Amino acid sequence: MGGRPPVTPDIEALILRLAEENPAWGYLRIHGELVKLGYRSGCSTVRAVLRRHRVPPAPKRKRRASTWRSFPRHDRQELLATDCFTVDTLGLRTLYVLFFIHLGTRRIFLAGCTEHPTSAWVAQQARQMAWHLQDGVLPVRFLLRDRDSKYCAAFDRVFAGEGIEVIYSPYRAPNANAFAERWVRSSREECLDRLIILNERHLHRVLSAYVAFFNHRLGQRCPIPLVAGPYQGDVQRRDILGGIIHDYERQAA
Repeated sequence: MGGRPPVTPDIEALILRLAEENPAWGYLRIHGELVKLGYRSGCSTVRAVLRRHRVPPAPKRKRRASTWRSFPRHDRQELLATDCFTVDTLGLRTLYVLFFIHLGTRRIFLAGCTEHPTSAWVAQQARQMAWHLQDGVLPVRFLLRDRDSKYCAAFDRVFAGEGIEVIYSPYRAPNANAFAERWVRSSREECLDRLIILNERHLHRVLSAYVAFFNHRLGQRCPIPLVAGPYQGDVQRRDILGGIIHDYERQAA
C-alpha cells in the first residue's frame, strides 16, 4: 500500500522531547532540528505528533513555561537566596538565624544569629555578604528573598549597589524559596533538633560547625568539591558537635 510510513517511536519521543525542552520552538523549528539530526520526517508529522499528545502550539507552551518554578532552575548559577528562621533556647528565648544559599552550588553562608533582628542588624549582615561577593567567587546577579518585614530598604540597597537585582517571592508561598527552606529542614533534623541551645553564642558555634560540614564534607553533593584523598587505608570516623554528626575519611597510609 502507498502513503507515508508511520512515525517510529524514537522519532515521536524526540519530537515530544524537543517541544518540552524548547517551549518557544514551533513546528518549523522542531522540523529543522530533526533534519539537522538526519531524520526525514516532515513538518506535518511534527504537527500531528504534538496534536495527538495534546501539546499546545509554541505561543501557549512559551507562556506556560515562564513560571516561577522555571526561574530558579534556569538561573541558579547566578541566584543567591536568603531566609531567616528561629531557634528557641533553654531559657525560652527566641533567636533569629539569617543565612544565604547559592542555588547553583547549594553553598551556605551563615550571616548571623541574634535575639533582636533590627533593621540595622539585617543591613549589616547584607553588607558583610556583599563584601564576600566582591571577591568574584560567585557570579551572583539575583537575590531571592521573601517579603518579611525584617528585610528593610537598606538591606535591598546594599545588594542593588553591587548590581544585584532583588527578587521577592510571592505572598504566602514558602515553596517559592524551596532551596533555602530545604536547608532549614536539614539543619534542624541533622543538628538543631538533637541539641539544647543555651544562648546566642552557643547557637552561632553550633551552626558554624554544621555549615562547615555541609559545605566541605557532605558526601552526596558537596557544595565545595572535595579534594581527592587516598582510596586506601583504614576508614576513620571524626565526630562533629560532640558526635551528633559523623564524618568519615581514610587514614593516610
